Amino acid sequence: MLTTTSQVMEKQTLTLQVIGIGGAGCNAVTQLPRQEFDHVRFAVCNTDAAALARSGVDSKLVLGSKSTRGLGAGGDPDRGSAAALEEAERLRALCVGAEVVLLVAGLGGGTGTGAAPVIARFAKEAGALVLGIVILPFECEGTRRQKQAQAGLQKLKQAADAVICLPNQKVFRFIDENTSVVDAFAITNEFVAQAVRAIYRLLTRQGLINVDFGDLCAVTCGKHSESSLATAEAAGENRAREVVEKLLRHPLLETTQPLTEASAVLVSIAGGLDLTMAEVNRVMEQVNRHCEHAHIILGAAIDDTLTGRISITLLASAPGSTASSAESHASQAPLRDLGDLSSPLSSRPSNRPVIVAAAPHESTLEPVAPANGNAAPRAKRAMNRMRQGQLPLEIVSKGRFEKSEPTIFHGQDLDVPTYIRRGIALN
Repeated sequence: MLTTTSQVMEKQTLTLQVIGIGGAGCNAVTQLPRQEFDHVRFAVCNTDAAALARSGVDSKLVLGSKSTRGLGAGGDPDRGSAAALEEAERLRALCVGAEVVLLVAGLGGGTGTGAAPVIARFAKEAGALVLGIVILPFECEGTRRQKQAQAGLQKLKQAADAVICLPNQKVFRFIDENTSVVDAFAITNEFVAQAVRAIYRLLTRQGLINVDFGDLCAVTCGKHSESSLATAEAAGENRAREVVEKLLRHPLLETTQPLTEASAVLVSIAGGLDLTMAEVNRVMEQVNRHCEHAHIILGAAIDDTLTGRISITLLASAPGSTASSAESHASQAPLRDLGDLSSPLSSRPSNRPVIVAAAPHESTLEPVAPANGNAAPRAKRAMNRMRQGQLPLEIVSKGRFEKSEPTIFHGQDLDVPTYIRRGIALN
C-alpha cells in the first residue's frame, strides 16, 4: 500500500532542533514558515538583545549577557565565541534530546562567526548530528569580513558534521536594478528555508524506498565537510529530464564539480501516484553519470500533493573539496615537478600557478687535444646539455578576479591551461 503525506507525520519520531545564531541567522529562522515543520524545535540566540527581542521565535537566548551586556559583539568573532562560552549550560540544554541540530548563521560578523563553532561543539557533545547552514557575506562588505567568514567556516567545519554554504553574492543572479534590499535578503532567507525543508522532508517522509536518519548520518556524520544541497521540481511530459537539469542549475550546486568529487550522495525522489519506475530510473541514470565514484543512497516516496510533478532533493558530501582548504593545502605543499602535471586536476586551488623559467646551468670548460699535436691545451666552451629540470611554481593571487566563477565546459575548467589539463610536459 502506498504511503501518503498524512501517514508520514504519524511516523515522526526524530527531534530536530533549529538554532539561529547572530543577526543573519536569527532573521533567517524568524522568517521560516514554522507551521510547515511539525515536531521541530526552534530557537534563536544573539549578543544583540534589542534585535533578539524583535524575533517572533518563542525560545530566545541572549549570549554574553555579562560580557557584552546585550549590546552585540562589535564584529569581533572572539567576543562572539566568548559570549557563547559564557552561556554554555543554557546552550547545552537547548540541544538535549535532539537527534539532529541545524545551526543557521551568517559568517563574517562577530556573533555568528564566533559562536556557531562553539554551539556546534556543544551539540556534538549532546550526541546530535550537527549540520550547519551558513550565509556568506557579499563581496561589497569588504575583505576583512570575507576573511573572517572563511576563518569561521573552517572552524565550524571542524566542529560540525557538515556545512551547507549559501553565498549572498549569488543573490545578484535573481535581482535587477529595482530590487529592494528587503526583497534581496528575502531571497537568501528562502534559500535557508529550502535547505531546512529539504532536510526535514528527508527525515520525515516515509518512502517506498526509504531514506532515514541512518542514511543521513552515512552521508554527513563525521565528514566535517562543506556539503552541497539542492532541490528541484518539474512537471510535464519530460519532467524526469527537466528536474535533473534544474537541479544542476541550482545556485547552491551550480556546477557538476561537487558531484564528480563527492564521496557520498543522498538522492530523494518524490512524486504523486502517477510517478513511474521508468522516471525514477531516468533520473538516477543522469545522477549516476555525474557521481561515478560516490556511494549513492536512493530514496523514493509518494506524496499525494505532488500529482503531476516530480521533486528531487540531493545532498552531496566531499570531505576536503572546498576551495579554501585547497588553498591552504597548496600554500603548504612542496612545489611539483613536471612529472606531477599528469595527475588529475579535478580540484584545484583558486590561485593560479605562474610558471617561471628555470635558470640555465653554468657552462663548463673541457680540455681538448690540439689537432697538430702541440702540447699546449686549448679550452673551449662546451655546449650546455639540454635536460628537463624542475620548474619552480609561484602561487600568486588572481587579484580582483579572486572570487570569479570558474569557466566549466563539459566538466573541464577552461581556466586551467590546456597543457596542464592534458598532462603535457613542456620541452
